[in-house]
Amino acid sequence: MPESIDLPGDGETEPVRLPDSNLESIEASVRKLMEQTAEQSRQLDSLAAPPSPSPFAAFGMPNLPGMPGAPAQAPPEPRPILELDGEEYEDELDALSDWVDGFLMDTYGAEVTTAAPWCKEWQEHDDVVAWLHALWMAYQQHKDPESGPSGMFVWHRDFLTHGLAHVRAPGGPLSACMTDPDRPAHRLLPGPAPSTRSSRAACADKPEHGEPDQAAA
Repeated sequence: MPESIDLPGDGETEPVRLPDSNLESIEASVRKLMEQTAEQSRQLDSLAAPPSPSPFAAFGMPNLPGMPGAPAQAPPEPRPILELDGEEYEDELDALSDWVDGFLMDTYGAEVTTAAPWCKEWQEHDDVVAWLHALWMAYQQHKDPESGPSGMFVWHRDFLTHGLAHVRAPGGPLSACMTDPDRPAHRLLPGPAPSTRSSRAACADKPEHGEPDQAAA
């Protein structure tokens, strides 16, 4: 049985005295707890601090991608293919051709007939390239998980059906091309002539006979 502590006559308790070994253990635990708290405070301060300045700031250069404090780079905005030029256009057309020939027509390409013409040189038809590229961009958007489970249904209903119906319409841009799978053909149909207003403006800009050309001068 542990010895009881006798209370003095005035009712006050006597101070409790711990052995020195227990006191050292408590002090060590308190020091460890204070060190952990200080480390957590330093971590919170580092998370709340603004991005560190670029080491190249003195030279007018921002942080390079991947370096601490560098802003996240947003993906480039998609652009209509007919707005691209040179090598950029050719690379995009190559990627589009892979998708059209390897997926779109292989999966959804109905038989070539007069009611559904096609062209093996469809890349030469700018309007067809523009339509198929727009269809491809919509496909990439709607197959993304963020579009939800109905994303691909929306693509089929609102984009695929309408896009192919226009491109392969009997009187569409490919109507003068291949209408029989055994007779490949390719022909670019001429577009409408310039409007009367544009023609008048072009004539007004031309110099009169015998007058020097201002633009050439």
